[in-house]
Amino acid sequence: MDPRVKEHAEIICDWSIELERDEDVVVTAPPEAHDLVVALNEEIGRRGGNVVTLYSSDEAGRAYLKAHDGEFTLPEHVLALYREADAAVHVRGDANVNEMNDVPGKLLAERSRVTKPITEERLSTNWCLTQHPTRSYAQNADMASEEYREFVYEATLRDWQEVHDSQEELREQLDEASTVRVVGDDTDVSMDVDGMHAVNSSGKNNLPSGEVFTAPVPDSVEGQVLFDKPLIHQGREMEGVYLEFEDGVVVESRAERNEEALDDLLDTDEGARRLGELGIGTNRDIDRFTYNMLFDEKMGETVHMALGRAYDDNVGEGREGNDSAVHVDMIKDVSDGRIEFDGEVVQEDGEFVWKH
Repeated sequence: MDPRVKEHAEIICDWSIELERDEDVVVTAPPEAHDLVVALNEEIGRRGGNVVTLYSSDEAGRAYLKAHDGEFTLPEHVLALYREADAAVHVRGDANVNEMNDVPGKLLAERSRVTKPITEERLSTNWCLTQHPTRSYAQNADMASEEYREFVYEATLRDWQEVHDSQEELREQLDEASTVRVVGDDTDVSMDVDGMHAVNSSGKNNLPSGEVFTAPVPDSVEGQVLFDKPLIHQGREMEGVYLEFEDGVVVESRAERNEEALDDLLDTDEGARRLGELGIGTNRDIDRFTYNMLFDEKMGETVHMALGRAYDDNVGEGREGNDSAVHVDMIKDVSDGRIEFDGEVVQEDGEFVWKH
């Protein structure tokens, strides 16, 4: 086994989920990530935890959804599993990243709506989403398999305490801000973040990480934004996504490619037409777009905004976060734009002003 796989498992247990003795962990992974599953089971056992490993497969999921009549009910047994869990680790690495491409978007959206309580229970645990480097993801990133493995481990096997410390200045400034404005190509969008909490994302829930994010006040978003990186949701790729907001709601939308998929996303529920997150990427070791949002949204000189659910950690006391069955991130390159907090420029042409 590649020793980096064991190091990956150690970081997950020590840093990401901070596993303690007798805690119950759910590990979900595809068969292609077998080595990481073995390493995780070894590390959880060494720490005296309890583990159940769930087999996951987009191919199996596709078969289920294609055969289903679309009248879903909540799987209570899965809900009960996450309700009792202390931690949950989800590993990406399926054999075919496009396996869900021919599943109707409305079917996927309805499934997400019905299973929303499971998502909420999982997110209430110490959870971690991570990546095992597989050939399918390497191919999707237009990289050789070994090149992709190096890319994944360079982004993942880091001193995350050091990353956390380096991002604190940005987190503090965003936490104290009342308004945020993002200006760039075909983009001028503003939002109220007063009373919301900024989070320093440094390898806890997402591994790898490297971002600072918050939640907008749901009805405060105004303006327009062109997302110049492709958006992939449930295996369906959209390009050139453009959104206009009034009173926090998407009132106009279009996409250069796969606009029907964008329409399906926006129609998931009422909350899918509002923003639940604004994130600022800081990880300059993620230096290319790989069609994997776990990595891509962390790129330096980018911002990302998510349609749908706001994370509870971002919602301040007395504030209300956006509610939805989905949370879908979209990326904007701001290497030639700017970010303002309360009218003051904090990043211009990709550089933070305090680092000049």
